[in-house]
Amino acid sequence: MERVVARARERVVTPWADRLRPGWTYGLRWKIMLTIAGVACAVATLLGVLVHNVLTRQRVDEVRKEARQNLDAALKEYAYGTETTDGHGALVDPDELPPALRKLAQSGGRGLMVGQQGGAAVMWAAAPAGGQVLAVSVPYASTRDHLRQMDTAILGSALLAAGSVTLAGSYFAGRISRRLHRTATVARRITDGDLDVRTGIPPGGKAAEHDAVTAVAVALDSMAASLQRRLESEKRFTADVAHELRTPLTGMLAAAGLLPEGRPKEMINDRLKALHTLTEDLLEISRLDAGAERPDFAEHELGPLAERAVRATGLDCEVRVMRDAAVRTDRRRLDRIIANLVVNAHRHGAPPVTLTVDGPVVEIRDHGDGYPAELIDRGPQRFRTGDPGRGKGHGLGLTIALGQAEVLGIDLRFANAPAGGAVTTLLLPRA
Repeated sequence: MERVVARARERVVTPWADRLRPGWTYGLRWKIMLTIAGVACAVATLLGVLVHNVLTRQRVDEVRKEARQNLDAALKEYAYGTETTDGHGALVDPDELPPALRKLAQSGGRGLMVGQQGGAAVMWAAAPAGGQVLAVSVPYASTRDHLRQMDTAILGSALLAAGSVTLAGSYFAGRISRRLHRTATVARRITDGDLDVRTGIPPGGKAAEHDAVTAVAVALDSMAASLQRRLESEKRFTADVAHELRTPLTGMLAAAGLLPEGRPKEMINDRLKALHTLTEDLLEISRLDAGAERPDFAEHELGPLAERAVRATGLDCEVRVMRDAAVRTDRRRLDRIIANLVVNAHRHGAPPVTLTVDGPVVEIRDHGDGYPAELIDRGPQRFRTGDPGRGKGHGLGLTIALGQAEVLGIDLRFANAPAGGAVTTLLLPRA
């Protein structure tokens, strides 16, 4: 959770917040819209079919009832010996009677069927009468037109209802996706180390208790605030401890200089110097955490800078300048980064240690066991050397190097060479 190692971790580990990209939230919006539109169309279609069936059945039943009544009246008149049945539109053996209905009547049955008469649609009703077929017709064209108009009205109403529901769903889906996008953006900024950012979504009242998006936003704000308080507490503790240790350590170093020469004095001075170095490192980390480091940028040739930084360590390290380049950096801070990396290579790796300059790229390699997988995956962590069995180092050198690299805008990467050994690569900004 340290700010100085956040970017290194981000390179190799995908935080959950990175999955909430704007495209994801906009895709969610379209998914919600399509789902609402699909449900609205399905409901509108179902209701339209039901209304169509009910109204069609009702309208056709009315026509059939009228045809049956006319047929019954015509049969009565025919039974009383009336030869003309024009009053009820009855005909004896009409030529336009549908064959299936004629066959039914000839076999002694009664039935109704839609057919044609004079080029117009009619509802035929037929029954046997004295060895003949007596049929009546009721106009059906107007009923068919009415049913078509009704279907058109149902379709229009269904489309209007589905469109209205879709527009309303789009509005609410847009609100949800925008709030999710804002929450995802805040989560990514928190991952990048910006703990001051908040979603800005108010908690609301009782209605918000059932709002999942608001609940997530409020939980994220609460998490960021809690994390910020804890980190600020840790930073203050680190800085306070370092400041409190600095004064007595200075006095102890001065007092140790008064001891008589000998092995005890050498051991005491060695441990006191190590403790003093640790205190200075803690102070530097506290400044990095607080963002108080202000680099003094200038243009420099990278090759001479690297050679001077290696000489200052007093360690055996071969410097190879394949191709020099002018870079924009802070010379003192770059010396600190290179020195920490060279010291780490000697302390936790194995010789030979080489530093190669190729344009704005600096590569430091040793021939030891290489970096542990945890360091490559998550970046250097405080007070972890990667090899507890050795008992060497205090685990702050790489953390400081990474923090200073972030201040200078240097891309710092940790890896292992295929042939063995740790490889640290620095990509500096050109002048």
